[in-house]
Amino acid sequence: MDLGELRLRDYRPRARLRVDEHLVPRASMPAIDAHAHLGRWLTDGWAVPDVGELLEVMQASNVAAIVNLDGRWGEELEANLERYDRAHPGRFATCAHLDWGLLAEPEPAERLVGSLRQSAAAGARGLKVWKDLGLRVRDERGALVMPDDPRLSDVWDAAGELGLPVLIHTADPVAFFDPLDERNERLEELLEHPDWWFGDHGRFPHFARLLDAFEGLVAAHPRTTFVGAHVAGNAEDLGWVERMLDVYPNLSVDIAARIAELGRQPRAAGALLERHPGRVLFGTDEVPPTAEVYATHFRFLETQDEHFPYSGEEVPPQGRWAISGLELRGAVLEAVYEGNARRVFPALA
Repeated sequence: MDLGELRLRDYRPRARLRVDEHLVPRASMPAIDAHAHLGRWLTDGWAVPDVGELLEVMQASNVAAIVNLDGRWGEELEANLERYDRAHPGRFATCAHLDWGLLAEPEPAERLVGSLRQSAAAGARGLKVWKDLGLRVRDERGALVMPDDPRLSDVWDAAGELGLPVLIHTADPVAFFDPLDERNERLEELLEHPDWWFGDHGRFPHFARLLDAFEGLVAAHPRTTFVGAHVAGNAEDLGWVERMLDVYPNLSVDIAARIAELGRQPRAAGALLERHPGRVLFGTDEVPPTAEVYATHFRFLETQDEHFPYSGEEVPPQGRWAISGLELRGAVLEAVYEGNARRVFPALA
């Protein structure tokens, strides 16, 4: 083989470090996965074909409960509640969504608030807001609707009144908004998923505009609890995340799908969690969660292992790097694993 012609996608380097390895198949204390997908929103059919098998994974991994983000609304919400929350009390908490298509209807805010109240009455335990708000949702004039749009103000206030935490995914990794060229650190991932690239700013807002909208939303509704999914959408800038947590007591964040980012800056990530132990929730963003994924997350949170894979895939999906553990202990680990989720989601208290 002419190595000068080797393609990057065929490159499979083996790390030659000799480092300690501490596998953690079971969390050292009960954990709550506060960000998982168990429904039919993102998959053909149920993400979990056999709920019994999932319960076995939870038991083996010491996962006490899961927050299911796939409830949607109406009949789909009812189906999720029946399959998870009502069939297994205390083990699942399902979040509803809002139908942004109602923005094209007369009096959209009233309709959205009505839908949210119906979902709460049915048993929804939170409101999941996906990244399409700010990136793809448009009003009747074809204009993008941002999270801080004044027309949605009543919706966020209603969530606070109903005691429903709002778990909101705003933006995406910052590289998804960068030029698609040889300098983009997520290039391989974006070539695999071209619809994840938002760098065409004729169609999509800039990353900074989305973060500004997120902050405006949290600031304007102090009586509503917000959980910024994926480390508030900005795991690459933990200084910004810390400022948000310092300024807005109604904001928490989850670590779902971001241990790849946190694990390559373990000292900064550990310091953030140590300074804000009551504001960070454990989550995986898996569809569905597996024992292997949980074990990787437990190793990241509980050990001081260095340079280990964040994914079981031969080519790591988010970037060609390894991660190091945070070695959280005691009250900090308990809060991240379980305590914060039980506070944010009262149904699990």
